[in-house]
Amino acid sequence: MNLIDLLHIQTELVTPERVMLTLDVTEQDQQPYGLMHGGVSCVLAETAASMGANQQLGPAEVAVGVNIETHHLHAVRTGKITAVATPLQVGHRLQVWQVVVQHDDQLVSTSTVTLTQHSVAGD
Repeated sequence: MNLIDLLHIQTELVTPERVMLTLDVTEQDQQPYGLMHGGVSCVLAETAASMGANQQLGPAEVAVGVNIETHHLHAVRTGKITAVATPLQVGHRLQVWQVVVQHDDQLVSTSTVTLTQHSVAGD
């Protein structure tokens, strides 16, 4: 089982210019204090950015994350959150994506994800 299936992440849209994922926050996604674990926002951000970045590449390459910076701005207990990723820069070897996570029109987090291309056949 992969992390997308484990967390029940839903893919709503995947294009080279925009990726949208949703997740229904439940107790399994919470810290012991009853708030959504911040790592959930990071998982959504890297997943969405990776999906979009891979739309930019050919079949012999994959985009993999090399850096993520996330700012947590609003706590969530339960309910549906939406992550939207858009490219800031698509280069020959590196891509940088911005990901915004929202809950009921409230900004939950913002992330910048940097990815590099990697050959499927190996280095």
